[in-house]
Amino acid sequence: MNIKEVSEKTGLSNDTIRYYERIGLIMPVPRKENHLRDFGQRSINQLNFVRQMRNAGMSVERLREYVDMVYEDNDATIPARKELLSEQADEMKDRIQQMQEAHDHLLYKVNNYDSHMHQAESRLDK
Repeated sequence: MNIKEVSEKTGLSNDTIRYYERIGLIMPVPRKENHLRDFGQRSINQLNFVRQMRNAGMSVERLREYVDMVYEDNDATIPARKELLSEQADEMKDRIQQMQEAHDHLLYKVNNYDSHMHQAESRLDK
């Protein structure tokens, strides 16, 4: 499968896919005789995983640390991998809570716009 097809399948841009390969977030993609990448299901699985982790807010550096342990294929790193994922889940939970609080605050302002916000806005420009 070529990079354009993989891009459409994963929702990642060609440049992002190349970048993820270059920095080692996905394993090197096999090449055809004409030197073009020939993506297989393994690469697509890796790209989907990386996309999900990035959507979860995991930094590239932290994700690199995680996939390095996975690609090492050493069961001794399983506790460290689980801890890293657990920490990321905790951070994400905190961000979700912050966003929920901001969402609730916005809804309060919308619901009380006429009685509260309009007056409050007049104090913003003075």
